[in-house]
Parts: sequence; structure tokens; C-alpha cells
Amino acid sequence: MKLTVVGCSGSFPSAESACSSYLVEADGFRLLLDMGNGALGELQRHIGLYDLDAIFLSHLHADHCIDMCGYFVARYYRHEGGRCPAIPVYAPDGAEERLTTAYADTPSEKSMSEVFDFRTLGSGSFDIGPFRVRTEKVCHPVEAYGIRVEHGGRSLTYSGDTGVCPELDALAAGTDLFLCEASFTHGKEDIPDLHLNGREAGQHAARAKAGRLVLTHIPPWTDAERNLADARAVYDGPAELARPGAVYEI
Repeated sequence: MKLTVVGCSGSFPSAESACSSYLVEADGFRLLLDMGNGALGELQRHIGLYDLDAIFLSHLHADHCIDMCGYFVARYYRHEGGRCPAIPVYAPDGAEERLTTAYADTPSEKSMSEVFDFRTLGSGSFDIGPFRVRTEKVCHPVEAYGIRVEHGGRSLTYSGDTGVCPELDALAAGTDLFLCEASFTHGKEDIPDLHLNGREAGQHAARAKAGRLVLTHIPPWTDAERNLADARAVYDGPAELARPGAVYEI
């Protein structure tokens, strides 16, 4: 598998990065994990606008899904070559209504579903193209899911947005690369069931015996280097910060 970080900023785009979006590729199949603010523009640095095969939305907060409105325009109003066929979009219940409301002026209430084949997420295992995936509901104020993507005996786990929860430990157990959010700062914010800090992300990685930890979804106001140091204090495997454009071969 190949993982490309399209965007990794949390809550809103930074001067350096779009919000959450990660491209996973294998056997010519392209799966996008989230499409937050600014991600659609950045995605075009890596692949063509119509080269995606499937999309996973971890939850329906704007910093993880709002550029789907722009992508709707690209797929629905495409004149050269005609309208794009519907692409599978795996998302929590209510995704179609959420995006239609955000766009606010679609030709009809069902226009989104003409180019997006919405498939409602729950906890479980299923296939997306060549990938075997497992999703688990995690701890966040809205319905949110982490995902484990497996191919060729290797695995990638993406936390989505979450507070500390046992479901994330189970999802990441033995994973080769753990892409884990670290929005908060240890000793500063203490809000259960919302986000992880760097230390908590490191503890999750340690308990899961993950092969590699990549911290992501760090908002512009958070000291990313401190979060990385906090993670390294409790996790002895390789750990680093996600960077836009970074590529990992898994």
C-alpha cells in the first residue's frame, strides 16, 4: 500500500496544510480517507480529479468532509465527457443530507446521490476494492469511525477524531502504520470523548504495539513538536508528525 498525506491540519487549515485527507493506493485502486477544508485542491497535486475509486468519511464535521461540496460540483457539472458515474462514499448515516444542506443550492434534494453512492457506515469488516477494511465507532461528539485498511498482509489504521477508547486499541492492534490524531496538549486540555493529546496517542500506539506512529490532525494553535515529544515519551517505536505531501510505502 501507498499512503499519501493530502492534508493533516486539525479543525481548520493552517498556512502549510489543508485539513484531514489521506490517499491510500494499491493495485491501481485509490481510496481517499476524508476530504476536509482545502483537501480537494491539494488532492490534484497527486492524482487527477476523476481518478478516485472510493471515499471514506470518518465523520461529518466540516474539517473532514466539507470539500465534498466542491467535489460534487466537479462530478455533477462536468461537461467534457459527461457527468461522472456515482462513486462509493462510505460515511455515517445522514451524509447525503449533511452535504446537501452545506451546499444549499443543489438542483434537487437527490442530486448528491447522482454522483455519490452513499453507503452507511457501522462497526464491521468489509471490502473496498482490493482492501479489506474494518471500521469501529470511536468517541467523539458526533457519530465517528476509525478505520483499519489491510492489503497484502500489511495494515494501516486511521483514528479519525476520537478521545481515548478501547475500540481504537482493538482497531490498531499490531498495525504497521498508525495514523493517529493528536489535537490536544497533555496537561492543557482535558475534555473526555473529544480528542487525544500527544501522550494519549503514544499510549494507544504502545498498547496496540503499532509498528510506526504518525501524528496528525494537530490544529494550528497546538505545539506539534511538544505533542510529538509527549508521544515519544510513552511509545518507543518510530514516531513522527504528518506532513502534507508525505508518502509512506506500507
